[in-house]
Amino acid sequence: MEFSDVEGDLNEILLTQEQIHDKIDELAREIERDYAGERILLVGVLRGAVMVMADLARALKVDIEMDWMAVSSYGTGTQSSGVVRILKDLDSDLTGRRVLIVEDIIDSGLTLSWLRGNLASRGAASVDICALLRKPEAVKVDVEVKYLGFDIPNKFVVGYGLDYAERYRNLRGVAVLAPHVYE
Repeated sequence: MEFSDVEGDLNEILLTQEQIHDKIDELAREIERDYAGERILLVGVLRGAVMVMADLARALKVDIEMDWMAVSSYGTGTQSSGVVRILKDLDSDLTGRRVLIVEDIIDSGLTLSWLRGNLASRGAASVDICALLRKPEAVKVDVEVKYLGFDIPNKFVVGYGLDYAERYRNLRGVAVLAPHVYE
């Protein structure tokens, strides 16, 4: 979906598809250098990270494995409950593995911090994080992100996997959603 398909729902375009793909290619080169000669397991966090994971996997010029996990800390509301629940666990054994969590966006960092600790406790040799987006103003827990795409303003964004009410995930870039859509 193009920005023009939903332009009445958007306030501001933050990142185009080209900017995102250029950054993912840059991150892929860094990952290849850092993991040279090693097989890494990419762990995508459902559902938002689907686009990032797919494009990163295609950009990498090394053999990888992929797995998926779904976690929630929101329950039925819009504020984090502080309790993380695993909705879909990994199929892979992490013992001795080099794990790279692939995430779409870091808001508070609470869930991602929990997830990193959980995966490390399963015997992974290392657990690093690759995130396309981070909202520095929203971060409540400092989470070390080894590979970061872009810092963005603390605004409600959609596109490239990010949604509002399961809409806008297939928007090719990232944009600020207009308040009239969600208020």
